[in-house]
Amino acid sequence: MAMFEAIGGETLQVPESGTAMVRAGGAWRESGSPGFLVKPFLEDAKAGLRTWLMKTEPGATAEMHAHDEIEQVYVLEGSFSDGIADYGPGDFIVRAPGAPHLTACPDGALSLVIYARADRGMK
Repeated sequence: MAMFEAIGGETLQVPESGTAMVRAGGAWRESGSPGFLVKPFLEDAKAGLRTWLMKTEPGATAEMHAHDEIEQVYVLEGSFSDGIADYGPGDFIVRAPGAPHLTACPDGALSLVIYARADRGMK
């Protein structure tokens, strides 16, 4: 199981053609890790993409872990640390697949998180 996984509800997939959209709103969903809530916008296993709005509650922590995908994080509000650096609003982080990190969020944060399959687009 992934460190974070959206639980329940509908999400978009990449359309075969045209445009797909999801309206703002809706309830926050559990992620499988206490203190980390998500609003998944796109979850498409075939395309190898997941795009989430993630709310990290004050005091939430995640032990050292790594993801199989490329992880991109854009911090919108609040701050967090990953054991390497501290991040705040406007910071953009990208991690290679398998890069170990932790998460510590003493005051809470809101971030846009994108996971992409490592071989996506490579030949």
